[in-house]
Amino acid sequence: MKTFFTRTASALVFVAVMLGGILWSPFTFFLLFFLVSFFALQEFFKLMRLIDPGYATIPSWHKWGVTVAGAAIMLAFTGDYFYIGSISTGFIGWWVAVIFLLVLPLGEILLDKDFSPKNVGYSCMGLLYVVIPFSLLVNIRLSAIDIHYTPENVGTAPGWLIPLLLIIFIWINDTMAYIVGSLIGRTPFFPSISPKKTIEGTVGGMILAVVAAGVYGYYWGQQYLSLQHWLVLAGIAAIFGTIGDLLESRLKRMAGVKDSGTIMPGHGGFLDRFDSLLLAAPFAWIYVHFFMMA
Repeated sequence: MKTFFTRTASALVFVAVMLGGILWSPFTFFLLFFLVSFFALQEFFKLMRLIDPGYATIPSWHKWGVTVAGAAIMLAFTGDYFYIGSISTGFIGWWVAVIFLLVLPLGEILLDKDFSPKNVGYSCMGLLYVVIPFSLLVNIRLSAIDIHYTPENVGTAPGWLIPLLLIIFIWINDTMAYIVGSLIGRTPFFPSISPKKTIEGTVGGMILAVVAAGVYGYYWGQQYLSLQHWLVLAGIAAIFGTIGDLLESRLKRMAGVKDSGTIMPGHGGFLDRFDSLLLAAPFAWIYVHFFMMA
């Protein structure tokens, strides 16, 4: 019973913080995912150290240099939306990111007596796997004024609409996959990575997520977003969200851990909470920029 109340309380706090950060303002949206990216990146590095103990030998300047580069990349994707004085945070972010990404490999080669190209690769993988997806999600939020939500309306919907919908669609997919899998699941789906997943549950979750999005979009949502966008974004969240979940499960299995962290009692770490979004966000960004922007 104590575990149940702990899980419930931490889940309620998580939802409150997420909704507050997403809905309050563009800056709180950025700040929320900036912090999520920071802690998720540290969890990724921890997994890499468990998978390959050689990564634990990297000097502290390498570890924190990559962290600064990750923060700079997040800033870079804000473009001209925020300013410090007369200089945009996007401009500052790009220059800091370029400098650190150039200096770090050179410093690793010249200064680390135990230099290993693998360690540089792991750090770059962390930036690509964790930081870039959150940066793209922030970019969607800050580009709202240029998005064609419907054929007639440009920039009319709230900027948080698409990011929040992605999160909701992922949640629907996960929930429906669990319910369908519990009821009729028989055939294992990647048993070596996630033994409890079934093909029936996975496919059922994807279908029901798209159907739920289509029904809501058709009857109530077309004033905010064209029906095809409801369907495509739900499909992206369901398909790539599932792959993202499997990818993180694979990393945890290789590292020999159940959870990526302990930030949320009973719910694991940041990577555990956002693994699906890490793969869904880049594909949503591609769709938005190629099919929903002028």
